[in-house]
Amino acid sequence: MPLELIKEVNGVPEIEPLKKLHKVDFRSLQLGCDYSKKYIQGKLSHVSSLTYGGNRTPILKIGLQEQENSSSESNTISVLFYGKLAKDCAKVFSEGDTIAVAGFIVLSSSTSRDGEHCLVLKAFEDLSSTVYVYIKSVIYFSTESMSLVPAARYVYTPLNELKAGMVVNVYGIVKFFKPPYLSKGTDYCSVVTIVDQTNVKLTCLLFSGNYESLPIIYKNGDIVRFHRLKIQVYKNETQGITSSGFASLTFEGTLGAPVIPRTSNKNFNFTTEDHKMVEALRAWASTNISPSSASVKLCDVQPMQYFDLTCQLLGKAEVDGASFLLKVWDGTRPPYPSWRVLIQDLVFHGDLSHIHRLQNLTVDILVYDNHVQVAKSLKVGSFLRIYSLHTKLQSVNSANQSTSLALEFHLHGGTSYGRGIRVLLESNSDVDQLKKVLECAGLTANQCSDGICQSECEDSVPTSSGSVSLYEIERCQQLSATILTDHQYLENTPICAILKQKAPHQYRIRAKLRSYKPRRLFQSVKLHCPKCHLLQEIPREGDLDRILQENATKTPDTKLQNTSLYDSKVWTTKDQGERKVAIHFVKNNGILPLSNDCLILIEGGTFSEIHKLANKFHSVIPVRSGQEDLELADLSAPFLIQDKVHHYGCKKCSTLRPIQNLNNLVDKTSWIPSSVAAVLGIVPLQHVFVMTFTLDDGTGVLEAYLMDSDKFFHIPASEILTNDYLQESMDVIMNMFCPPGVKIDTYPWLECFIKSYNVTSGTEQQICYQIFDTTVADDVI
Repeated sequence: MPLELIKEVNGVPEIEPLKKLHKVDFRSLQLGCDYSKKYIQGKLSHVSSLTYGGNRTPILKIGLQEQENSSSESNTISVLFYGKLAKDCAKVFSEGDTIAVAGFIVLSSSTSRDGEHCLVLKAFEDLSSTVYVYIKSVIYFSTESMSLVPAARYVYTPLNELKAGMVVNVYGIVKFFKPPYLSKGTDYCSVVTIVDQTNVKLTCLLFSGNYESLPIIYKNGDIVRFHRLKIQVYKNETQGITSSGFASLTFEGTLGAPVIPRTSNKNFNFTTEDHKMVEALRAWASTNISPSSASVKLCDVQPMQYFDLTCQLLGKAEVDGASFLLKVWDGTRPPYPSWRVLIQDLVFHGDLSHIHRLQNLTVDILVYDNHVQVAKSLKVGSFLRIYSLHTKLQSVNSANQSTSLALEFHLHGGTSYGRGIRVLLESNSDVDQLKKVLECAGLTANQCSDGICQSECEDSVPTSSGSVSLYEIERCQQLSATILTDHQYLENTPICAILKQKAPHQYRIRAKLRSYKPRRLFQSVKLHCPKCHLLQEIPREGDLDRILQENATKTPDTKLQNTSLYDSKVWTTKDQGERKVAIHFVKNNGILPLSNDCLILIEGGTFSEIHKLANKFHSVIPVRSGQEDLELADLSAPFLIQDKVHHYGCKKCSTLRPIQNLNNLVDKTSWIPSSVAAVLGIVPLQHVFVMTFTLDDGTGVLEAYLMDSDKFFHIPASEILTNDYLQESMDVIMNMFCPPGVKIDTYPWLECFIKSYNVTSGTEQQICYQIFDTTVADDVI
């Protein structure tokens, strides 16, 4: 790495990375020599502020004094750092620090005050320069205490101050995470959503070629520290990604727990200010964030449940190339007998005699697909947390032909809802608690439970009465083209059961899309009022042209022109009876902005004229002359046009105010539609997709209503009518949901939330269903 911090304990560096390099004293430095395998070392006597040269290249200048001859002014030399190395060094350098610079070139500087030329060193990343900074510790580091440096060297940015392009250091509380998994490339990936005291959330996509270098997060509520996190905007949402030199620390979020960092990096800074930051986040989280309830003990599990399990691994075996067996326990007994995997033909790792003694305290977990590689690497005896584990009751035919129930445990493929496996450090408080439970558990509990003897089930696999094996059913059930954004605690309900229940109610279903309406997708876009819930069609171009022409018959009032809000220009058309068109250019603090920031008000304009102006100016508002002020035209037309997007208002709910109210807007350059609507008394209408899905899960069929602005398809309904690319994306999604010309068996599964509600029409009442909190999976888009 171009910049490395070397921790000193009692004046001795913990590591010595310069052993293989030759140290050069200042007096022997010469022009033209090769210093790529050599280094100089000294104390920082001076650190200048960061400056910028040509092409905005960062430059940092320091004075470095040779420690062996610190009293001699001649043994001080200037060093120039360039580019990212300069920026990184500027963050950590302090006068008096001991540093070493390896890989540099020697140049002759401009003439000094004494009239003599002196030497200057130049270092940058392209030259493979490396800078080592020696950090003195106050407390010796161990598993019980950590090294504290004398002063904070990093600035931490609150999450509400992040902007695209920034590279920042942040602290946050984990709200959601996916354990590291192998991405489609060669790197490992982890997704982490954090929040801080500003109550702003940030989702981070973290990549690394090393599994261990990603944040070691165990559960929601953990506290993380990220250094050198790059901020970007993707699909209108701020997110963080790894940048060069990214590093992380993780801490337990429990109040009163020891502040011990989890990291694979042996060299890191942790100051007294960092300690205070962790404690402050713990205190804030204890009163502002609900504790995670996903963790469940085996004794409390229920069928059709998704939960996190903290357990110890007793044995493992590869079943086939796409599934792997883990035998685990947590010291408690499940309420149902555990389904057992046939192991006599498998290469099993673990103490079978010990497992047999534990009997019904152990469970078999099958993990699939991308989790197999992680499962293979697990060591028997290690402590695990398995995320989003799924339970399911299955009929088991015993030797005497009777049918019983056994509980299956599956970790399905993919990473939805944070599915994955993490090895826990033995210093973790949850592991301490688990060890105590395991010690107290009855190791001789070998009795049969609930009529099913574990010894009989140990080497038998339950078979399905259908044509598809249990294993194949579990695999195909995971091919879902949609994901749920909330309420993951709800269990799946068959459609046949839903159709028998009264409304209102909420359900989670897995089904296939048998058909949908309207088939012509552009017809699905409507206008919706969030206040009165009115749905209406989007006006056609011909209707808009007629409405605007009716407003154009009124001559602009000269008394309402050139006010403190706007400058006005009036044109007379040569056709159509010499129609007068007035354009009012809205000013920002008395100054006309550039056209791409300028809002214009137009009187007497036609549909085509307004659209030509919308291509040149930021925003256009059609208006007409009122008695005392300009006023909005008919709300049947858009109240605001930005590029090709039309913004409409609700006639029923809006109470129109004069155009002069635009003066109340502080920012007269961004022209946010909701802000414009608010000052003009308009309740804006939302563009929404309105569709009917016919869903079939094999037990029944129901019609569910979808109304969504941009969350379900990840496509803005306001833009799709004018964007060919978005229209093609919508067609692709729907053809994937409901492929033409093939049997429904080959359709993908859709996992959805639906809610039932009553609708009264005349004297008749019927139950309808609406899809909510569901979105198209990212790999489908």
